[in-house]
Amino acid sequence: MVDDSMLNRALLADMIGDSFRIIEAEDGKQAVAQLQKEGTGISLVLLDYVMPHMNGFDVLDLMNKNGWIKDIPVIMVSAESDAAYVERAYELGVTDFINRPYDVNIVRRRVMNTLMLYQKQRTLMGMVADQVYEREKSNNLMVYILSHIVEFRNGESGMHVLNVQAMTEMILTHLVRLTDQYELTPEDISLISMASSLHDIGKIAIPEEILNKPGRFTDEEFEVMKTHSAVGADMLDDLELYKDEKLVRVARDICRWHHERYDGRGYPDGLSGDEIPISAQVVALADVYDALTSQRVYKPPFSHEEALRMIRDGECGSFNPLILQCLTEVAEELKSRLNRGVTGREINVDTLHVTDFAADAEASSRTLELLDYERMKYHFFASMSNEVQFEYTAEPSIIVLSDWGDRKLGLPEIIMDPYSDEAFLSVFGQANIDKLNKMLRATTPESPTVNMEMEVNVDGESRWLHLIAQALWSDENPPAYLGSIGKFIDIDDQQAQLRDLQFKAYHDPLTEVVNGAFARKVITERLGEDHGAERSDDRFVMLVCDLDLFKQANDNYGHQFGDKVLQHFAHLLQESVRTTDVVARVGGDEFLVCMECPPDPRPLVARIHGSLEGEVDGFPLSVSMGVATTDDGVRDYDELFRQADMALYHMKRSGRGGYVFYDDLSEEERGSLFEGGHTALSGIDSDDDDQ
Repeated sequence: MVDDSMLNRALLADMIGDSFRIIEAEDGKQAVAQLQKEGTGISLVLLDYVMPHMNGFDVLDLMNKNGWIKDIPVIMVSAESDAAYVERAYELGVTDFINRPYDVNIVRRRVMNTLMLYQKQRTLMGMVADQVYEREKSNNLMVYILSHIVEFRNGESGMHVLNVQAMTEMILTHLVRLTDQYELTPEDISLISMASSLHDIGKIAIPEEILNKPGRFTDEEFEVMKTHSAVGADMLDDLELYKDEKLVRVARDICRWHHERYDGRGYPDGLSGDEIPISAQVVALADVYDALTSQRVYKPPFSHEEALRMIRDGECGSFNPLILQCLTEVAEELKSRLNRGVTGREINVDTLHVTDFAADAEASSRTLELLDYERMKYHFFASMSNEVQFEYTAEPSIIVLSDWGDRKLGLPEIIMDPYSDEAFLSVFGQANIDKLNKMLRATTPESPTVNMEMEVNVDGESRWLHLIAQALWSDENPPAYLGSIGKFIDIDDQQAQLRDLQFKAYHDPLTEVVNGAFARKVITERLGEDHGAERSDDRFVMLVCDLDLFKQANDNYGHQFGDKVLQHFAHLLQESVRTTDVVARVGGDEFLVCMECPPDPRPLVARIHGSLEGEVDGFPLSVSMGVATTDDGVRDYDELFRQADMALYHMKRSGRGGYVFYDDLSEEERGSLFEGGHTALSGIDSDDDDQ
């Protein structure tokens, strides 16, 4: 019931009574949103003409464009009585017209008459559709039986016919999406696919000893075998009463020319290129592929991958490059549909293509019941799965959220123009929506699915969602983007676990500063030694720090106290530098600091060292530090660390409780340290007091 007047909607609801579930819409946009959501679950639309945002005629235009008007009757209700309005309404497909003021009996009778009319129409169309389906099924069955007779005589199971038919349809369908070079309608594709079943009927005239010979043919035998294509065409030409039927003409072309090759080296007529009908070209490829992947009296089956390689490499003759491209692009689907083992290919006569009668006529009542049943299941599973499911249409721009989804996100179930809706954008963010829109429009009908993780705002809290969506494309050439369907899955708990695992992987569990491995990675990147980065203007200083006499803390107070000292020291280090500087634990009581520094880093190092002195519950903190800088052009992490480590060893050997710059060491001092092979992190703490 679509009317901007609440009073009018209430009057109509009272007149109709309680026999129906009534959905109300205040304007045309809301009406379209409900039609999008409910589909043929709506039995009738009572539609006003004069409304804000989108009037009644605009709604009818969209119902015609989307095909809804075929399945959902519309009664126009309006105070407008001008003949032009009424005529326009009927032209757009309305079933009836009711003028205000309303008469209760007229309203009830016209509503019931319209519903009964459509129900009878659906029933009749369902009966006709069923009859057409059965007739098409019987026709397919007869073609299959005839083809099976030929294949049976050839010692084969008959699956070859069905495989060629299915593959022909797949490649032709993909071909019309790929190019407009061949003007093929869906009806043409259906006809060619059916006619392909007759491609080898000429084999019925080939002697059995040649047809089923297990070895290679002699030249004479091969010449006899080659006659089957012309014989098949002649057999169809001899059908005087039916030779001008389109099916017979297409089948005749396929029979005669499905062994022609694109380079002109085929038979019987040596045609080349597009002199060969596209129907025969595609059947030729399907015939070769299935022959390669099937058991024959003269060979075992090749694998799907090997068959594709042989065809692409020209081992089976020359084929149209466009058709080979189609074969490549449908290869995975082809493998899943056909290659299920030599004897286990699951194809049933019911799967054969039948005329798409229902696509051009009103859906049958049985079909509508199935659609309603599927819609009921969809809503049930959406409410039970705790996933935010959605449907989006590009024109008009509407998104419909699942019942559970709108409650979780705090958004209405139907959102008009979500790209400019403040509430919708406040949850998902403009950047996320723009990125998603770009990804969906970058898909293709062959590859329509996108995956994306996004951070959203729900009730003021940040949460992570994983999106799986499928773009919807029209059947036009080129295809047009129609919208999308998909779901959002809450992965915030998984993200939290991932963040926790990452933190544990990169950090020391006791002090919560980063570990040595992660520090090495970050410092290497900052020094610019990887990827040829130019960082020569950046100055860095590295400090390697060691707690003096730390062993006494463990020995005199216990390891728990020792852990407390390490935690306190790590905290002091972090407090003494910037949050962007690297602070890491690289050994038992050894720590590393790396940061950008001014031209003279000595005041900075003195300040840091001074901030580390003190005590922890009576235990004095004494710190030795070795310092190295990049002033000498050192941009290698290992070399910078080695210099700072050697300076630390010199400091500890000289008395502890201070710091030494590697640059201040004489060549003699550096040499003695190097020759001794000792560093602060490789066992120099050999005296018991320090240990």
